[in-house]
Amino acid sequence: MSDKCSVLVVEDDAALASMLTELLEGEGYAVVAVHDGQRALHEGLSRRFDVLLLDRGLPAIEGLDVLGRLRAKGVTTPALILSALSNPADRVEGLDRGAEDYLGKPFDIDELLARLRSLVRRHTAVSDTVKIPGGVLESTSRTVMLDAGPVVVLSERECELLLHLGRSPRQIFARDALVHHVFTEADDDGIVDTYVHYLRKKLGRACVQTVRGVGYRLGPLR
Repeated sequence: MSDKCSVLVVEDDAALASMLTELLEGEGYAVVAVHDGQRALHEGLSRRFDVLLLDRGLPAIEGLDVLGRLRAKGVTTPALILSALSNPADRVEGLDRGAEDYLGKPFDIDELLARLRSLVRRHTAVSDTVKIPGGVLESTSRTVMLDAGPVVVLSERECELLLHLGRSPRQIFARDALVHHVFTEADDDGIVDTYVHYLRKKLGRACVQTVRGVGYRLGPLR
């Protein structure tokens, strides 16, 4: 599932959950679907997702309670509430309790997809946490939490380079563009090669991919 955005779909209507899963997978998302609040809480706390698609009227734990508990545990994944409770007071309550967006049922498919794309873009642009091959970069602490292994501490420039690549994982960056955005004080774009070498030495060669004749991009995500 290289480079796929991951979505946790929480919907107790089995037919709707199946339709949403098929729709989102067809759009290139990696989807995990659950049908009750308890399972949603477990998945949200134990795995990282790019966006949550959350119903309100759930068995076990109500949707907004699930979201509140996730937020209380520090989970900042953007959430889109998808609910039949869609009058203005319901929408205000959902947004006040931690959702980034709210869409009433029945919904327009194109609008739903557009709102999801917007949430993913906004979250990727501002997030302090970025997925990288084999782990997660926490930019505020300049640390990489590897899926298997110790926490790796990066220098300021190593972190800035990896963060820049990680925020646009599909994009290929020329060396001069990376100098412009990351190494503004440098006169020689060879500094990019040097810091790519440092990152690979700490995190493995797969963390940064060389695109011959063009530049670098983030290595493939799994």
